[in-house]
Parts: sequence; structure tokens; C-alpha cells
Amino acid sequence: MTQSDVFHLGLTKADLQGATLAIVPGDPERVKKIAGLMEDATHLASHREFTSWLAKIEGKPVVVCSTGIGGPSTSIAVEELAQLGVRTFLRVGTTGAIQPHINVGDVLVTTASVRLDGASLHFAPMEFPAVADFACTTALVAAAEACGAKTHIGITASSDTFYPGQERYDTVSGRVVSRFKGSMKEWQEMGVLNYEMESATLLTMCASQGLRAGMVAGVIVNRTQKEIPDPVTMKQTESDAVKIVVEAARRLL
Repeated sequence: MTQSDVFHLGLTKADLQGATLAIVPGDPERVKKIAGLMEDATHLASHREFTSWLAKIEGKPVVVCSTGIGGPSTSIAVEELAQLGVRTFLRVGTTGAIQPHINVGDVLVTTASVRLDGASLHFAPMEFPAVADFACTTALVAAAEACGAKTHIGITASSDTFYPGQERYDTVSGRVVSRFKGSMKEWQEMGVLNYEMESATLLTMCASQGLRAGMVAGVIVNRTQKEIPDPVTMKQTESDAVKIVVEAARRLL
């Protein structure tokens, strides 16, 4: 085993071959699928929730690295990739919509996130916005349109927890603390599109440190209708989102 240049990812600067753009899904199992849509896909490392591959688009290197679930592990992946020379981060994931007009299978491009996390506070005070980079957002929207996806552009609520922070009552206690009671309705009234768990940390980190970040997510469930996604639809939606993020990466290189 060779000595890595960073603490967790098991990577060296040489491994990235000068890559300055990273695609960062949460799920390690998505990494190989994403890399496989590009050229010369090569596995780099796997350690805990962090699986990384290197691939190329028109000869230019792109690193794909999973972040795991939530802000803390996302902050580790982003920090260590940045130490290795990455300057642009494109997050791709799946999400639950909270607006009635959004359909399962649609795609959401996040312009900014409601900071319901804790990790982002370690990088900037709450008054600092978790905002996506304009060039990344533009590339993601253009890529979604080119892929024929029905796209919604707007604000995401990004929570540290999957259950109480997203006001889910289907839990062992059936209880949500007062801070989050009625919160989903409030976000709906403010036009927030969806919930997920990583974008607030990613966007705050990057916006506050001179890095670029954008986010696209495929809708696997609309929580105004039901809570549990259909496995077949989920697989297709994930596939569509992955194609979009690779096309956006091509436009940004």
C-alpha cells in the first residue's frame, strides 16, 4: 500500500493526474457507474465511505469520489480533494421533492441550500449563504435540457438527519422536536423544492473558500404523495441524473 497525501481518501496528488473537477455522489456504489460513462475509467481507492475512480472526458481527467451520507463525511471528501488540486465539485444524488407540482423522475438543480446542517457552521457563520456557483449551475441546467429532462431550478433544504430534520414521523418514537414541527409546510410555503443531506455543507465550504460547486438530483419520491420510492423508478432516475452530471462536467472542463 502506497503512502497517501491525505488522511482519509487514500489518494495522492499524482493519482489525480492533474484533475481539477470532481463528481461527488453520496453512494460509493454510484462511483463506478459514473466513471463508466467517461473514458479510461480506473479505480483509485476505497476506504470507509470514500470510493474514488479516475476517468477522462476528451482526454481531460475527472475524479469521481463518494462522500457518504451527510455533512461531516462530505466535508472530509471535499477538503481532501481540494488539497489534491480539485477546484470544481459537482454533486449528484437522489432526493425527495416537497412541492406538489414536481414529479418522480424530474431533475432538480440546486441554486442554494437551507442550512439545516451543523458541518457548514465549521466553515462560515449562519449568515453566510450556501449558494451554488453560477457557472456550475448553468452547466447543469444546460446538461439537463440537452438530456431531455424535466428540470426544476431552486432552493434545497439540506438536513443533517433523514428523519426528524426532514419532519418524518415514521420513526421508532414517532416524535419530532419542536424546532422541526411544521417545518416542511414552512419550506413549501417559501418555495423550497426538496430535502437532501449534503448540499449545505458542500456549497458553504466551496463558496467560502474560493471553490466552485453545483448540485443536481433526481426525484425518487414526492413527499406530498408518499414516502417510499419505487425501486424501478429509482434506478432510472438515478441513471438520468448521472448522465446529466457527466455532461455538465464536459461543459465545465
